[in-house]
Amino acid sequence: MANIADIHYEGEISWCPGCGDFQIIKSVEKAISILGRDPDRTLLVSGIGQAAKLPHYMKLNGFNGLHGRALSAAFGAKVANQDMDVIVTSGDGDLYGEGGNHFLHNIRRNIDITVIAHNNGVYGLTKGQASPTADIGFVSPTQPEGVIMTPLNPLLIAITLEAAFVARSFSKEIDFTAELIVEAVKTPGFALIDVLQPCVSFNKVNTYQWYGQRAYKLDGSHNPADKMAAISKASEWGERIPIGVIYKNPRATYLDHQRPAGSPPLCQTSPTPGQVEELAGRFM
Repeated sequence: MANIADIHYEGEISWCPGCGDFQIIKSVEKAISILGRDPDRTLLVSGIGQAAKLPHYMKLNGFNGLHGRALSAAFGAKVANQDMDVIVTSGDGDLYGEGGNHFLHNIRRNIDITVIAHNNGVYGLTKGQASPTADIGFVSPTQPEGVIMTPLNPLLIAITLEAAFVARSFSKEIDFTAELIVEAVKTPGFALIDVLQPCVSFNKVNTYQWYGQRAYKLDGSHNPADKMAAISKASEWGERIPIGVIYKNPRATYLDHQRPAGSPPLCQTSPTPGQVEELAGRFM
């Protein structure tokens, strides 16, 4: 069973001082410790970017893939070994921009993975150009006159595509974020936690103070099983930004449809030559 000391990395970390990624990694450590799983049963997957470096800085199994392809790698890992907790932790550009198509279709498949999106509205690794979640008017090196496109709302997308679990948090809320991660991992199906994370180097608008004045925790009056209520909460942005579990939608996962209950993981099976020939024959 994991505890924080077992998985905490003590080496050099390349994030800027004050970056919200430091808070998110603490939340991930806390969550994995609370879950109490064997560290060998947890896989962290990411793409490319500052946020995507997180698996480098934890003593766990990690896979750092191509830009925008974190979800395809996570999908393959979960299909190969359904007994493993697969957690994707990457940035808003990687997951929603380059990886937007994978984001859509993995929600549709309802593969049982947890996705933690570090959402700071910029591409931090490549010096601050606006990401798909940047607000209209945001000025960046590649949008010197301000963003003109409507920002992407990943929560609305996830809800309308019937994701199993949709939540939002604020990186400064370390314990709260950890609790959401624990609930997400325990929920069968595709789970999204969009974590609002200030970029202290390149986003001077959405700061800790800006989020601190707006973020509020959902209480018992919100019913996450009510899809229309969830859509309403996911649409709130500006003066008030809700954080917490926004939508829960229990439904059969991809592997529920593809693998009989009790089947061993694919990684533990050895097909016979006859089975391989029969399968190959279907494509001839």
